[in-house]
Amino acid sequence: MNIGFAMCGSFCTYSKVFPVMELLSRDHKVTPIFSEAAYHIDSRFGTAKEHIERAKEICGTEPLHTIAQVEPIGPKKLLDALIIAPCTGNTLAKLAHSIADTPVTMAAKSHLRNGRPVLVAVSTNDALAGAAENIGKLLARKYYYFVPFGQDDALGKPTSMVADFTKIPQALEAALEGRQVQPIYIAK
Repeated sequence: MNIGFAMCGSFCTYSKVFPVMELLSRDHKVTPIFSEAAYHIDSRFGTAKEHIERAKEICGTEPLHTIAQVEPIGPKKLLDALIIAPCTGNTLAKLAHSIADTPVTMAAKSHLRNGRPVLVAVSTNDALAGAAENIGKLLARKYYYFVPFGQDDALGKPTSMVADFTKIPQALEAALEGRQVQPIYIAK
């Protein structure tokens, strides 16, 4: 199976996301896709170069990181599924409003033309605020599926939610069968 694994700029989750990428790459061809932030920004969670090298080491290929590189995904039917993990509030908003002006959102748009699943692993500080309506829109949209997610710090960050990245393989299997894994919300 060919899987696209798109990473957005929620850098604090990378330590949980990369092991899932590695797990999936054991049995599948995984193509890494980086948002502009993921490809260029250094943070306290590591440098962009370190993240690029790790994805390259795991997947055996350079991450796609431009709109031009990801546009052929749909026309050439390159992927069976696209995972967006972590998916930031910014990317959620663009997906919900069909805006394809980043490598990740263009990959999703291009991939969706084939009626194949996009698996979203939320990581945003405003999931229970401004991003809530975008999550709702995508939950109602065909071919979008969610990795179970919940509040990561209900007292310190009451509107923040993050996916349980360990559930990506299970959610992917369900999405490929046209099912949303339940429950969508999990208590953390």
